[in-house]
Amino acid sequence: MGKHPIELLIAKADEAINNEDFDALANIYTEDAILVIKPDMNAIGRPHIKKAFEAIAAHFEHSLHVTQAGMKILETGDTALVLAKTIVSASNLPATERKATYVFRRDNQHDWLCAIDNSYGHDLIAAGPTGQQQRLHGGS
Repeated sequence: MGKHPIELLIAKADEAINNEDFDALANIYTEDAILVIKPDMNAIGRPHIKKAFEAIAAHFEHSLHVTQAGMKILETGDTALVLAKTIVSASNLPATERKATYVFRRDNQHDWLCAIDNSYGHDLIAAGPTGQQQRLHGGS
């Protein structure tokens, strides 16, 4: 049996991150997508997600490498929840496993796009709520 289209899309996203192809990466997201950067800091919308990934690449000295070590896709209708083990490494970061969570939805052409990207992982929960979130977008 072949790979699920979302699994292929996540592999494409990983390749875009590794190659710093941020235009291709941004197009994997919905227009109003949310990217969790770290606890209480999100990028909202494609332009801000692209800028966030550019800043993340710079932070990791342009050596970020992302791979998947396992994935479960739960799909219903036009929505899918993805639970993944993601391995992140860089020249200034030893290989670290993150338990990532993604929400995908189908667009009008029935293609899957990422609506919520919490590749930061479940450690987001351990940080606990602070009551406010810093949002990186042009709206309120």
